[in-house]
Amino acid sequence: MAKPPAAALSSNQAGQVLAFFALVVPVVLLPVAAYAVDATLVAGREAGLQAATTQAAETAVQHLNVNAIRSSGALTLDATAVGQAVAQTMQEEEMGSRVDAYIVAGAEVTVVTSEVVTLPFSVFTGSVTLHAHATARLVAGYDGARASKQHATP
Repeated sequence: MAKPPAAALSSNQAGQVLAFFALVVPVVLLPVAAYAVDATLVAGREAGLQAATTQAAETAVQHLNVNAIRSSGALTLDATAVGQAVAQTMQEEEMGSRVDAYIVAGAEVTVVTSEVVTLPFSVFTGSVTLHAHATARLVAGYDGARASKQHATP
């Protein structure tokens, strides 16, 4: 007794579905999984860079220019001490980062940093450069330094 044509067609389609999945899994799903791992790594490193940059700005803004306070009573910062504090804090907090700039304007410090992150799977690119900046202002009073955080941009 011969099989009906519908049963023969169903058996051929089962083989096509298996071949389809054998091609789709490595070509589509594995790069998507690799991208998810890369994106998670970049997001974590970006958060770490922003936290270190903010910490550097908050630490740097604590370095008063004592001579200016004594002579005029003005709250200003010692630019040399600020630069050393920024460099030391970034070295301690985020080893692979680079201080692109720090700007001292009166009682305010702005720190700009970057970091090159090498991606483990390199699906679309081999590395990504992250950028972060933070500003902190010295305020007279009991609280001392207050920070104004700004988010990093990749």
